[in-house]
Amino acid sequence: MNTNPVQLFDVESSTFTYILVADDDRSAVIIDPVERHWERDLAHLKRLDLTLAYVLETHAHADHVTSAGKLREVTGAQAAVPSGCGITPAEVQLDDGDVICFGAGERIEVLHTPGHTAGSVSYLWRGNVFTGDTLLIDGCGRTDFQSGSSAALYDSVIGKLFALPDTTRVWPGHDYKGQSVSTIGWEKRHNARLANRSKAQFASLMAALDLPKPKLIDIAVPANQNLGLPHGA
Repeated sequence: MNTNPVQLFDVESSTFTYILVADDDRSAVIIDPVERHWERDLAHLKRLDLTLAYVLETHAHADHVTSAGKLREVTGAQAAVPSGCGITPAEVQLDDGDVICFGAGERIEVLHTPGHTAGSVSYLWRGNVFTGDTLLIDGCGRTDFQSGSSAALYDSVIGKLFALPDTTRVWPGHDYKGQSVSTIGWEKRHNARLANRSKAQFASLMAALDLPKPKLIDIAVPANQNLGLPHGA
């Protein structure tokens, strides 16, 4: 049983991409692929003799361009995205509680986890949760652009993600310190931004971060709302 995802990394944006393999070893989905690595990701699929069923996005990214559109063109997979992110070319618009089915009985549950962006989602599969920029290892995504909200992120993490079993493995959308995986139990006890903080305390912490604007935001967000393809394509 393939309970562990294939985890791939983009050094430039510190982005994780994940390939989930069905138990029949024939079908797969990919989460948050990066444009400059589409050939690498396709090679992984071919090496494992897998058919790509879906390309999933956790949100419209501001720090890199997705390869969702390219992979869809090359493989025939469907693009599935959060319904609140403005990614209109995708075949599947996902809402909270939706289930993505692939392979022989594989099910991925969609959790709407807004805060980093209004449309952000997390994906729950076989005791693993893929949290995008909502929950990072010992941290969380910023909340100061793209309809972000510290109150919404707090509710998403505390109310939804921290309600999952402690043993649930957390696979984040980014990491900047060489870490790769955590658990819900560890994050509940130790997360530097969220553990043992009230919503008001968390809001104050996030408001004081004063982070620089992402360098690629003006290019990446419009591109990602078109699945990484040139507009008109």
